[in-house]
Amino acid sequence: THDPPTPPPPQPSPDASVEFKPRYSSHIHMPVPSRDPWVGQLTAGRCGPPSPLAVPPSPRQNVRKSLAFEPLSTTALILEDRPPNLPAKPAEEALKHRQQYEEMVAQAKKRELKEAQKRRKQQEQRCKLEESIGTAVQTWNQDILPNWTTTCTTRRVRDLWWQGVPPSVRGKVWSLAVGNELNITHELYNICLARAKEKWKSLPTPSSHTEPEDLGSSDRESSLELIKLDISRTFPHLCIFQQGGPYHDVLHSVLGAYTCYRPDVGYVQGMSFIAAVLILNLETADAFIAFSNLLNKPCQMAFFRVDHSLMLTYFAAFEVFFEENLPKLFAHFKKNSLTPDIYLIDWIFTLYSKSLPLDLACRVWDVFCRDGEEFLFRTALGLLHRYQDALQGMDFIQMAQLLTRLPDLVPGEQLFQHIAAVHMTCRAGKWPQVRTDRDGRTDGRGMAVTPW
Repeated sequence: THDPPTPPPPQPSPDASVEFKPRYSSHIHMPVPSRDPWVGQLTAGRCGPPSPLAVPPSPRQNVRKSLAFEPLSTTALILEDRPPNLPAKPAEEALKHRQQYEEMVAQAKKRELKEAQKRRKQQEQRCKLEESIGTAVQTWNQDILPNWTTTCTTRRVRDLWWQGVPPSVRGKVWSLAVGNELNITHELYNICLARAKEKWKSLPTPSSHTEPEDLGSSDRESSLELIKLDISRTFPHLCIFQQGGPYHDVLHSVLGAYTCYRPDVGYVQGMSFIAAVLILNLETADAFIAFSNLLNKPCQMAFFRVDHSLMLTYFAAFEVFFEENLPKLFAHFKKNSLTPDIYLIDWIFTLYSKSLPLDLACRVWDVFCRDGEEFLFRTALGLLHRYQDALQGMDFIQMAQLLTRLPDLVPGEQLFQHIAAVHMTCRAGKWPQVRTDRDGRTDGRGMAVTPW
């Protein structure tokens, strides 16, 4: 027996093609791909097995399904309705998406308003600073500098000094404050520079019959060779003192001229930073005059001539005020055998121009020119006051690393607040008296000084 033949499937008439077309059949009508997760759910749940042409769910959709929360939709998906071939959003979902959209808009407006307020505040601060600088410049130029000898010691001028000298008049103020006790002239600078250039061409070799004094002089002048090596390490981030920079030759000339002017001192590492700061604020010859007179001060001369006995005197006087202002930190330093020479030498040698940001170092210089060497050690105590909380939890190595490599960002106003909190008066007296009393003999209280 044979099975009867299978009848062919009925062919739909042309007029009935529309009625018989499945609404969601993927092989007859492919809906437009959508990012809405409703599409995948609808195709899998209501259309039977997935068609070979159906797009498999992406890993991103699987991740989204596993989340405990629904990520915020984009603006387009929230505002636009679903395609007409998909069911409309439920009222609750539409309301939820509308609320999410409004929250995003509100947050965006809040951020924009906060940023606008921040920009406006910064602009107001800049305008206020520029206005105060302009007023200060006018005051210095019209009232103070023309009457320097009578106004420089007044309370008003000292208060302006503490706030910082405007950059446009800083060089003039520094020159007047440092003075010119050595009576150096521009002609003398040119003579010393010419001698330095001759030395650079050919440094004489000391002969066997050279007198000891001449040998020492020639040896100091031979430190001209060290200048070339040290200039490249002077403010390297500025790229103006290195070979090919606009101030390379100027710095080289000032240091070379000083080495020939003071062959008994010669060139010492650290001088390049002091000369560079002066060059940025003064003309070349005037920078040389201020540089020579500044290094002739007792404190700078003691350090640059490496006079150990005088250096110990300064360190001992510093410790008196250290103990007076920061007794707990002083005891911690003593416990860990951290002596002042480890961190003070670099600060004093460069007048903080290497350790602090340049603009902050210049402000320290402003008050240093007003108060003298005392302010150098007061600034050191201010730095210890600023970092005392961190230092008390450190060991010897950590403390030495922090103090020899201060953070790059040191807020100026904050540092000067800590400096202002330091008192340079103790039971033994003020700085000049304590420094003199500890000149290798007693500490101002009748106790002998014990070097480290």
